[in-house]
Parts: sequence; structure tokens; C-alpha cells
Amino acid sequence: MVRTPANIRDVAARAGCSIATVSRVATGNGPVSVAMQKKVVDAALTLGFPLAPPSAARRPVLGVLLPSLTNPVFAGALAGIEHCARANDLSIIIGQSNYRADEEMAVIAALIAERPLGLIMTVCDPATSDVFATVARQGIPAATVYNEGVPDGFGSVSVDNRAAMRELTEKLLNLGHRSILFVGGRFASSDRAINRYRGYCDAMKAAGCQPFAALEVDFIDATEDVDLTAALDKRHPTAIVVSNDLLALTVIASLRRSGLRVPQDVSVTGFDGIDLARHISPRLTTIVQPSRTMGVLAASMVLDIAAGRRHPAHILADFTFARGETIEEAKPHPRSQSSSSSTNQEPHSHEN
Repeated sequence: MVRTPANIRDVAARAGCSIATVSRVATGNGPVSVAMQKKVVDAALTLGFPLAPPSAARRPVLGVLLPSLTNPVFAGALAGIEHCARANDLSIIIGQSNYRADEEMAVIAALIAERPLGLIMTVCDPATSDVFATVARQGIPAATVYNEGVPDGFGSVSVDNRAAMRELTEKLLNLGHRSILFVGGRFASSDRAINRYRGYCDAMKAAGCQPFAALEVDFIDATEDVDLTAALDKRHPTAIVVSNDLLALTVIASLRRSGLRVPQDVSVTGFDGIDLARHISPRLTTIVQPSRTMGVLAASMVLDIAAGRRHPAHILADFTFARGETIEEAKPHPRSQSSSSSTNQEPHSHEN
């Protein structure tokens, strides 16, 4: 059965308002209360009713959806987006999902209500996010930054997260590390963390090592503390690869509270290349991705799509390995060594 496209009467009925009110919201012309505007926009998005593009009288804006601005990596991309927007006499409007997939739709609805010329987004996981279908129905040019594997019709700018983490883990393996733990944000909140864990597994398996199950933590809470006690006692890692730099700094603090030194007792690596990682002591070993440039590329692509100058494309930016001071050659983990000598047990195995 073919579904009949929604019309303005359907939206008015769902929102509980007049057709004239829907018209004012849909075109952006005329006064409407904030509460009623939200009802109309939500109804239009639910029914797939297209809202009009921005009028010539309004300064065009770019809408930006990010997981959080507490992580400096997203501030880097935002700086690039803002630079491109200013160069084209645009403003930007920002919404944060707080790494929660269930909040993404509400943020996107609020951004669409502003009649953006285009959208730049970082979603939790493109494979499961509902925002792409909503944005496509509205015909808004859009691209993601950091996400990989986005649906057809959308642009993307990212690095190859899997390949980057594989290379980073290989650096540790070449230093003699075999007991390597992966710590990352919850996979449901980040396709980046998933792909980086896959890269870690690729490197471990290629070296004949059984990868450990990932230690997943909450992105927001982990900026304050990460409890590594159980993982240290069970796995006795000589190295820890962490899915982003900000989380790596928390991991280092947790190790120090446990009486372990970095890198003398445990090597630690991050991922992102945020400025803060270069200024801590010891300086963090990490993968650097060009966040500001990625933001510029994503915003430029959206503007080109809006102007009809290009089609959506998937761009892979280059990443680089930055050797800091938080890794060194593997030595027996102090806890593992003391445990083995006191109990005369076999060395710790690498089962998952």
C-alpha cells in the first residue's frame, strides 16, 4: 500500500493548531511561541512534511550536532566549522547529544527548526541513528565529521580509525608488550570507539596474541574517574591503549592512584592529538587526527552541496603517530611479578 504524503492539514491536526500556525512555522514567517513551534516542527518531522528553506531575509546558518564539548577534539572540529562559516558570512548553531543516541533526534529537531542551510553532525553510530532519515526527508545538505560508514546521500570526513589503532597497537607490540588492555567509551555511544577496538584486535591477533575484552566506560563520567582495579588485578596489563586522549589522561591518573608509574610500570596511549596531551608530563603518545581541518572540509562540503557544486563524498583524512613519553619497552608488571613469586603460579595467560 502506497503511503500518501503528509500535508499541512495533517501537521496541524497532529500539533493541535491551525493551518495558519503551521504555515508560519514552516516558512519561518510570522510570530509563533517557542512551545508551539516545537510542536509543529516535531509533527512535521514525524510525518515527513518538508519545512521551507530559510528565507532571504534571514541570515543563513549551519547547524552542528556534536556529542559533547567537554572533549577538546570536538572543539577542534568546531573551530574549523566556524572558520568556514565566517568566511561565507554564516552563523552556526550548536547542539550536544551528550553521547546519547536517544537525545540526537531532539537536538536535530531543534536545529532543523532554525532552517539551517546545512548540517554537520557527529552521531553515536551511523548504523543505528535515526537522524539520517529525518534529515534526508527535509532535503537538508549534511555531512558527518569523525563518523565512518554513513548512509548514501550524506558526506563524511573522518580518519580510518581501525587502521590508526592497529598501527598504534603494533608500536606497543614491537616494544615487547603482549598483555595490552583496551579502554574505551561505551560502544553504543561511539562508532569511533568500536572501530578503534577492532583495530586493536587486528594487531593483537596478527601478533598471535588473544585480545582482551574491551573495558567500556561512560564518556561523560570517565572524565572524572576510571576504576581500573578489577582490570589490573585480572589482566596485569603492561600497556593500555585508550580510545581517546581525554580518557587516557584519566587512565594515567587512575594508574598513579594505584601506585603504578607511567611508563615505567604501564605504558599508555591515547587517540586524537588534542593540545592538552602535548602539555602534560609525561607527554602522551597518541594518534593525531587533523580535527580543525576535518571541520573545515565538512563545512565546505555542505556549502558546496547546498550550492549544487558537488555531490556528497566520503573523505579520509591522514592521521599521524606522535611518539610521546608514556610508552617504553615492556617489563614484567609489578603486580603480576609479585603474584607469580608468592603463589608460584604459571604466568598470566591471555584468554579473553
